[in-house]
Amino acid sequence: MQNTKLLLTSFTFVGLLALAGCSFPGVYKIDIQQGNVVTQDMIDQLRPGMTRKQVRFIMGNPLLTDTFHADRWDYLYSLQPGGGERQQERISVIFNPNDQLVSLSGDFMPGVSRDEAILGKDSGTTVVAPAENVEKPKPEKPVKPGSLLDQIQKDVDGVETVPVPTPQPLETSPQ
Repeated sequence: MQNTKLLLTSFTFVGLLALAGCSFPGVYKIDIQQGNVVTQDMIDQLRPGMTRKQVRFIMGNPLLTDTFHADRWDYLYSLQPGGGERQQERISVIFNPNDQLVSLSGDFMPGVSRDEAILGKDSGTTVVAPAENVEKPKPEKPVKPGSLLDQIQKDVDGVETVPVPTPQPLETSPQ
């Protein structure tokens, strides 16, 4: 009887210690970051026609270089805040046989910043969905010939478009 009571008390004590150790409140859990930190600013600097060296200078060394796809570099970044859900970002950079940047694919879009969301910061900007009952703008009245608006419209219509130059690859010959 005495041994049974001692055994039951011991098992109860060990069970309570194990339970307290698993979910003890106030235990600090660290943030776990893995991979290459890729920001929207880095993506915005990439241009078609850049060489591998230029892309490596902007983005850093790729996390994955596939043996079967030598013209593709993969950059992965994951962040798991202590006790939170893991967030992962991926970007693939694709080159042509001349080692020039051809395309990008992945979680980043040009001009859309997700840096604050990845790092857990609020950018303070809110996106408002367009309302369905918004009044459509009324058609504009035609401008009077010779007025300032007519002159501005003529200037805008007369502008010639100029194609954006693509950067030339850096010279790789020794100096």
